[in-house]
Amino acid sequence: LSDELARDPASRVFVPLGEALRKQGQLDLALKVTTRGLERHPHFPDGHDLLARIAVDQGDLQRAFDEWDMVLRLVPGHHGALRGMGFVCFQQGKLPQAEQYLSDAVARGDTDEGVALALANVRAARADVRATPATSRAPIDARREVRLPAGTTHDPRFLFADVLSDAEQTAMLLDSGGLVLAGAYVAYDGRDVAQEVGAELSGVTDAARRATRHLALGEWTSIVFETEVAVVAMAPSQGDGLLVLATSRTTPLGLVRRLLDRCSERALKWLGGRV
Repeated sequence: LSDELARDPASRVFVPLGEALRKQGQLDLALKVTTRGLERHPHFPDGHDLLARIAVDQGDLQRAFDEWDMVLRLVPGHHGALRGMGFVCFQQGKLPQAEQYLSDAVARGDTDEGVALALANVRAARADVRATPATSRAPIDARREVRLPAGTTHDPRFLFADVLSDAEQTAMLLDSGGLVLAGAYVAYDGRDVAQEVGAELSGVTDAARRATRHLALGEWTSIVFETEVAVVAMAPSQGDGLLVLATSRTTPLGLVRRLLDRCSERALKWLGGRV
């Protein structure tokens, strides 16, 4: 693909090349290739769609939204753009807008099971928010005030919403006993199984600490597990707590570690009452 693009800079092969680079985690190079391609093909929707997905991987949700908005202008009803804009709104905690975009995708014939599950999840989250009195949405530690990023809800489940970059990524923060303080763990069928997962992981921090000390490796800072269906990363948190991040099996490990670092930083600020 690189050779073909070198022979013909005006070729639209920049899209599959940029996508390959994105999947390899070479986001800066993918961005460069895609941006140059769009300079020659400014009205090519596939190019803007790719640029949006690169922006998501880089954590720039607003740019991703703007690029998908451009795709919709070029191709009204574009399934990928509607999905993407719904995803961005969900990540930002803008549940009504997320429901609208995902509903539009389904209404326009998008039969992807992931879209249907995402829509069901958004509707369930909206129902929970409507059913929960505002006074009962305070965090477990009533001494600190929760202030999430502008535009998001005050529900601790969305603490990492603007940090994660893909619908198949989820994160949660546990206390020393395995209770969920913030975040969520969404299963393949759309259910939030954070409490169940947290209970199973309640002893991980102590076990990891014992293992690293026994092996004279020093204090543990993170651990990554690759399974057949997912990549799970963990890091210790304040008070013997645990941060858990799960992504799809295809997520580059470099991106997994960057996401874990971002989630750790967000958790640290939240626990200190500075978010």
